Amino acid sequence: MKSLLLAAVLAVTALPLGAERPATAPLPDWMAGTWMMEDGANWSDEVWMDPRGGIMLGVARSGFGPQLQFWEVSQIRRKADGTISLLAQPQGKPASEFPMVLHSEEAIEFANPAHDYPQRIRYWRQGQLLMAEISKLDGSDAVRWNFRPVVPPRDGE
Repeated sequence: MKSLLLAAVLAVTALPLGAERPATAPLPDWMAGTWMMEDGANWSDEVWMDPRGGIMLGVARSGFGPQLQFWEVSQIRRKADGTISLLAQPQGKPASEFPMVLHSEEAIEFANPAHDYPQRIRYWRQGQLLMAEISKLDGSDAVRWNFRPVVPPRDGE
């Protein structure tokens, strides 16, 4: 019995190197900005606002050539209990919640095993790129984006 209790405590307290506990992790400010990916005629844009008031707001869209195929509004927010969740609302449907399961200096992962697809949503920085991946919980059926930063034009400033 003691070994089972010890194993449970170790599983809860063991975090990957550099990871933080959900209640103390900051919102991922390294995601803020305007991001774009193009692969032939396929394209995707994602925009994340800086964290403020315990929330980051995001919008995404993707398409092929001139055609919009998908859009989504998202939030990464700190809840009243201190935990962080991603709420994704694809194409005006009700939002689905994905609690944060991993956070490090340049990576964040959210998971919801009860959701049909995706069940896992990951973001991480790779140099100047913002990487994103959705998949089933076991990593299967993965779709990945390699976003580059977009510098918006300025009007005579």
